[in-house]
Amino acid sequence: MRKLLLISVLLLTSCATAIPVKMGFPQLPEALAKPCDRLLPLDPAKKQLTDLLENTVDNYAKAKECYAKNQAWQEWYDTQRKIFEEVK
Repeated sequence: MRKLLLISVLLLTSCATAIPVKMGFPQLPEALAKPCDRLLPLDPAKKQLTDLLENTVDNYAKAKECYAKNQAWQEWYDTQRKIFEEVK
């Protein structure tokens, strides 16, 4: 009985070795990995002021959306980096 207890203790303690665990930094969310939409030039055939205005508004909306994604990415990255450094 003692031998069985001794063997059990040896087997259990041999599994408890101190192996360093390397933590990886979190991956980038897919929603933020997409590149921004390209801004569209005005079609040369369109010569009305309303066409210019419509194109400008569309491009401005795309640029604002890209800016918001970029800000969200920076905020996410800073938050994750702080958490990662605190855990170390």
